[in-house]
Amino acid sequence: MSPLRVLALLPVLAALGGCNLVVMAPSGDIAAQQRDLIVISTVLMLLIIVPVMALTVFFAWRYRASNKEATYKPDWNHSTGLELVIWAAPLLIIIALGALTWMGTHLLDPYRKLDRIAAGQPVPATTKPLEVEVVALDWKWLFIYPEQGIATVNELAAPVDRPIHFKLTSSSVMNSFYIPALAGQIYAMPAMQTRLHAVINRPGRYQGFSANYSGAGFSGMRFSFLGMSESDFEGWVAKTKESEARLDRAAYLQLERPSENVAVQRFGATEPRLFDAIRNLCVQPGKMCMSEMMALDAKGGLGLAGLHTTLPLAYDKYSRRGGNQAPFGEEPRYIASICTVEEANAMMAMAPPDTTPRDLTPIRGMGLTLPPTTFSLMTPRRPQTFTELLGLARSSQS
Repeated sequence: MSPLRVLALLPVLAALGGCNLVVMAPSGDIAAQQRDLIVISTVLMLLIIVPVMALTVFFAWRYRASNKEATYKPDWNHSTGLELVIWAAPLLIIIALGALTWMGTHLLDPYRKLDRIAAGQPVPATTKPLEVEVVALDWKWLFIYPEQGIATVNELAAPVDRPIHFKLTSSSVMNSFYIPALAGQIYAMPAMQTRLHAVINRPGRYQGFSANYSGAGFSGMRFSFLGMSESDFEGWVAKTKESEARLDRAAYLQLERPSENVAVQRFGATEPRLFDAIRNLCVQPGKMCMSEMMALDAKGGLGLAGLHTTLPLAYDKYSRRGGNQAPFGEEPRYIASICTVEEANAMMAMAPPDTTPRDLTPIRGMGLTLPPTTFSLMTPRRPQTFTELLGLARSSQS
């Protein structure tokens, strides 16, 4: 290669020298084990790829048309030895990769509690994991420390060599929580909770970000992860507690509004069980929690007896997040009735003679007027059974 070509490659090499290979040189034990899994898998695959590429070049050169000394066998079509090598070697590698993947899937399961801090260092029996509750917002990260009673935005800290137990959820759309130096990514989804166990082994400032596109402010959805000694971490907690800001439900609803490139914020106090309310989508007063809704569904649903529970509920999450995207307008909407076709027909049959029947033709298009409504049945106590419904309908006629 000429000297000019070597000089032309120098800028490329200089640019590559600025790459941050944090994935291949992590500071956390989980990320290190994942790095080892990548390296071992790559080496195993190269055991096949490199010989194949080398033999391709060798055969092309050995049996070129100008090489008259090469053996020429136009009738050759099979070799048991070659077949054994060609199929046995890849099969053994596939078996090795399968075993490696199976073990890695279980040992590096993000939900699995850590049994070691680093290679040859088991977790001490007296060590208590650091609990951190993570909420992916638009477009920032909220970290709640329930044991310390503090919270931060776009800044996360943890002591070195202490297991960290993350609980993750999202306020609106799916995001991916990722600190390359600490562990692999884990998704955060609304109305759900995921978990991640990890540990940082070296102090330093590391970068975390969202690895899943989530809208206009996605590129600025980054945060700092601080690996500290135990004493420095206690100092960081004490400094955060000095903040006069308090993260209660009202403050969270303001924080939840979409914003981009948000600076670090600290809250010296937090409302207990706020994370549970965020995960269950019931931070706003008057909203039924997802856990309560699922409990009702597990018992057969609401039915007529549950109307009094749903009437006062407000479910417009768009207006409370600062937008005008409510699908049915800005005015609140309520459940007016729940009934079967048989119940509706029975009510119509018991209606007063001058009641205008409702047009049951489906409404199509936008801006069409609603059909005339029927009589309303308002009672202090709502009917519990179909028999009670018929009785109330008969009493309304008399």
